[in-house]
Amino acid sequence: MKGFIDFLKQTNALALAIGVIIGGAVGKIVDSVVSDLLMPLISLAMPNGDWRAAKIALTTNPDGTIDKAIGIGAFAGRTVDFVIIAAVVYMITKSLLKPAPAAPAAPTKTCGDCCSSVPVAAKKCMHCGSAV
Repeated sequence: MKGFIDFLKQTNALALAIGVIIGGAVGKIVDSVVSDLLMPLISLAMPNGDWRAAKIALTTNPDGTIDKAIGIGAFAGRTVDFVIIAAVVYMITKSLLKPAPAAPAAPTKTCGDCCSSVPVAAKKCMHCGSAV
């Protein structure tokens, strides 16, 4: 059991599992935003209204119904879902992950003869050769 607990700690498997669970929950919220808020507005601009059911007919039956078709509406809907999810993930990531601060500059001192900046540990100025 100790080996398993060490594995979880070293590989951050628990953090990954939490991320997957939260990601699934965020995905459901985004799906709801898309299907319940955005799609009704978008469907107003579409001629038939239900654009997710839009298809390009490849073959038709003798009675005029579509036999085989390309579901462009479903593809477009999933593409819109993906773009919205990607934008939400980007905004969350950008707000939570800040860049690491820059490393402090190495300490220096000024040469008394030429006023150049030299490292603190230097015994001679690299510019004029005088003792510092």
